[in-house]
Amino acid sequence: MKTHLSAALLAIALTGCSGGSTGDENAKEAASPARAVSVAAIEMRPLGGTLAASGLLIPFEEAAIGSELTGFRISAVLVDEGTVVRAGQPLARLDPTLLEARIAQARAGLAQAKAQASQAEQEAERVAGLDGTGVLSDEQIMSRRTQADSAKAAAAAANAQLNDLLTQRAQMVIRAPFAGVVLERTARPGAVASGGGDPLFRIARDRRIELDAEIPEDALSAIGPGTAVRVSLPSGLQLDGTVRLVSPRVDPRTKLGRARISLPVNPQVRSGGFARAEFQRVPRMAAAVSESAIQFDASGATIMVVGADKRVRAQTVRTGVREAGWVELIDGPPAGTRVALGGGAFLLDGDVVEAVKPAAGPAPASPVKG
Repeated sequence: MKTHLSAALLAIALTGCSGGSTGDENAKEAASPARAVSVAAIEMRPLGGTLAASGLLIPFEEAAIGSELTGFRISAVLVDEGTVVRAGQPLARLDPTLLEARIAQARAGLAQAKAQASQAEQEAERVAGLDGTGVLSDEQIMSRRTQADSAKAAAAAANAQLNDLLTQRAQMVIRAPFAGVVLERTARPGAVASGGGDPLFRIARDRRIELDAEIPEDALSAIGPGTAVRVSLPSGLQLDGTVRLVSPRVDPRTKLGRARISLPVNPQVRSGGFARAEFQRVPRMAAAVSESAIQFDASGATIMVVGADKRVRAQTVRTGVREAGWVELIDGPPAGTRVALGGGAFLLDGDVVEAVKPAAGPAPASPVKG
């Protein structure tokens, strides 16, 4: 009997202790007030900003110029690297001695062929009308006519050969196909030109040099033809450029696209050099949040989202353009989502907060130009 009574008293005591602990926790939670935190919503805003890129300086258009003839020696080189040339200007001359001998020989051959053709034509005219008269056989009459036709064809062939040599004479002077600047000269006096060999000169059209800039894939849509660019050279020279074209292709390995930037003519801008560019992006509507809402750590960027229950929860985001106190959210919650500002670094998942209107938000972004 005493044993059963002791067990009952012990159970009642334990129950009382348990109920007291829960009560203490609830009282502690009730006594802990919600933390006042500045809260603002993610907004859709017009963002532009700048984009940094780099690349190599290349000619707008380049011509590799060689000899169309083979086997002739270069007798004179008339320009050097850096020479500004006009369209059609002579760059080099080939030795015409051998060609002139061939032309003289061809002229003599043509004269002989014309004489033979004339004689054969006269012989054919003599037998005209003698068909069926018996004066000459049909075979003899046909032979004279055939000889006349062959002689005429031989004269035409000799004339074509002469014209070909005269065309080669015009090609003995190597000329610039357009106005520009000589980038490279490999022609050397005394060297034998080869029609299928390496080019003798390289010329940049109109002295125009462009920057071939590498652009991250996710930034290609933010620029386009006409976008203003500030280009800086290692020498410190800065130039105002303009995007001429954006390549439709992205390198599948590097995920980089390319943009061609037109630059003003300047002797310090040299093909093959390196340059940096700063693009002014075309403004576009994007989800953005105040920069004070974003926290950065080793794992990346996060924001503290405030739920309808007033509890905060951390969410990882991917950021983009920064402009006037706003940061683009490339990957993150949609517009309208409320987030904690400023004190988010001192909040933990599940903390209860009391939303407070921020004292002053970021400056508004520039409006989109129509």
